Amino acid sequence: MFPIGNIYFMKDKNKSIEKDREATEKKLIDTIGKMIEDQGFERIGINAVAAQSQVSKILIYRYFGSVEGLMAAYIRKHDFWINFSFNTPTKAELPSFVKMLFKNQIIQFRNNPTLKMLYRWELSSNNELTSSLKEQREKIGCQIVEMVSEISGYPQKEIAVMASVVTASIIYLVMLGDFCPVFNGIPINKDEGWEQMLDGIEMMVDKVLIL
Repeated sequence: MFPIGNIYFMKDKNKSIEKDREATEKKLIDTIGKMIEDQGFERIGINAVAAQSQVSKILIYRYFGSVEGLMAAYIRKHDFWINFSFNTPTKAELPSFVKMLFKNQIIQFRNNPTLKMLYRWELSSNNELTSSLKEQREKIGCQIVEMVSEISGYPQKEIAVMASVVTASIIYLVMLGDFCPVFNGIPINKDEGWEQMLDGIEMMVDKVLIL
């Protein structure tokens, strides 16, 4: 019986280690998000993250490889497209499904200032981490475009253009709203402006996806 007891002890110990790591990773991801929101990310270094999180630099390097890896982990946890999962809609449900996609993207991006800052970092950087994040989004985006094309019967190239224009416009206008209050007469720094934008997007979806 003693060896069996040892096995159970090791299993419990391993579970405890895994839980400790999960808790530490969450703490670090939450910390980097708060630090970026408060001061931007350009001046954040490993020493500052370790001090604010009270986690050793050794563990930060072990779990994430670098501060940039920690930033990438934050994006992977919070990014709308990377975390997007769905059940395939029916043909009748497709317009509502597409509208929901764009609406949720707007809500998440507008309500997460840290994510906006990190998107700006991605747009101005070209390294292994940012390339990996872009590839993940691209893969999911292509899957959605292919699915919408198959269900609607519209050419994939046409669906890809519509999705790209709307998605890119949302990203650009949300980030622009921090510095420019109005775009083409639409108050993009206010809720009513984004309600107007969403109404227009939904009208466009209805006109494009005539099923």
